[in-house]
Amino acid sequence: MDSTTVDLTSHDTYTSGVPHEELTRLRQDGGVVWIDETEGSGFWAVLRYADIMEASRRVDLFTSEEGIRLEEMDAEETAARRTMMEHDPPTHTRLRRLVSRGFTRRKVESYEPQIRELAVQVVEAALAEHAVTGGDGAVSEFDFVEAIATQLPMRMLGRLLGTPDEDGPFLVEQGDALLGNSDPDFTDHVIDQADTDEFRLMPFRSPAGFRLFDYARQQAALRRTDPTEDIISQLLATTTDGSELTEHEFNNFFTLLVAAGNDTTRYTMTGGLKALMERPELIEQLRGASDDEWNLAVDEILRWTSVTMHFRRTARVDAELGGQQIKAGDKMVIYFISGNFDEDQFDDPFTFDITRDPNDHMAFGRGGPHLCLGAWLARMEIRVTLQELIKRIDSIEQTGDEAYLRSNFIAGIKRLPVRVHARSV
Repeated sequence: MDSTTVDLTSHDTYTSGVPHEELTRLRQDGGVVWIDETEGSGFWAVLRYADIMEASRRVDLFTSEEGIRLEEMDAEETAARRTMMEHDPPTHTRLRRLVSRGFTRRKVESYEPQIRELAVQVVEAALAEHAVTGGDGAVSEFDFVEAIATQLPMRMLGRLLGTPDEDGPFLVEQGDALLGNSDPDFTDHVIDQADTDEFRLMPFRSPAGFRLFDYARQQAALRRTDPTEDIISQLLATTTDGSELTEHEFNNFFTLLVAAGNDTTRYTMTGGLKALMERPELIEQLRGASDDEWNLAVDEILRWTSVTMHFRRTARVDAELGGQQIKAGDKMVIYFISGNFDEDQFDDPFTFDITRDPNDHMAFGRGGPHLCLGAWLARMEIRVTLQELIKRIDSIEQTGDEAYLRSNFIAGIKRLPVRVHARSV
């Protein structure tokens, strides 16, 4: 199978949502499919759950060192823009350990009171500031993304990083410019519409990298004078093997945390709310749900949204995968968004089922060393925010068309207008 009727590489393809019909066709007709590129050498699209798991596990065969996105970089660009994500073990493991203790399940559970306090503040502010009628059972109208979904993840990440709350909007804007580098709503330097060569050595080929590097240097200087227990101080500390991050490694690591620590949770939360609004009876079902039932619902939201649609690998050696012969140097793109809807893994995958159990989704990556560092934090933020919202409303409905991120990498709803009827007291 080597044909596709939809251009999976085009950012414009995703402005009307994920092309699930095409992914399903390719998954059922081949599973490991060669895709030609206009601006690249082509790649193997890996679409079946089992093959994605195999590719993720076999770091001896398939490396992240050449990049994790479709873009092909020369050696200078690869070295300049490399983060923890573009390393395999043991280097990946060493870098991950610098901050991993702040993201364990036990540690994240200790954050719940802080996260819930933030969620209450954010939800109540949205309802109050956007009220169109007052009194008992007030009605509020707002963009859920801007008023709620954007607010909590960056404020919580700021607390973990040790950055001031007032810097949150700046960090959100720069993170959007990075992960949204293909969307004109988020950057003036759209990667496929403008000349971005002067930024080729910056993360995501974006001028936001310069601004975040400057900010990271300022924060590092503060921690060297007055170290704390925050993540920035952890990044600057000497590791158990006596090594330290170079300034460039620190800057790239900080930038990765800003980019990954906000947008993906925001888009997951938003996609989850849209799915719940389409079946209002599920919102009623969640009102009295236990934490265990909520956890099942959150995992289904994660599977359903699959915000990080793919990661790339590059074949180290000639190898076989899904019945195809992969040559050394070939790009491979593992489509988590396809694996999460694989009929061989999930019963009735196109039904949004908040009681789905088991639900071994791959929204955070699965089966290899690159499992998302912030997985437990994201789950907590999604659960607590939706809990606090549902507590305070009688109903919620979408009032206009949603707008999708222009990106072949991140599946996100960037605007979701809603009308909320507050609970009568």
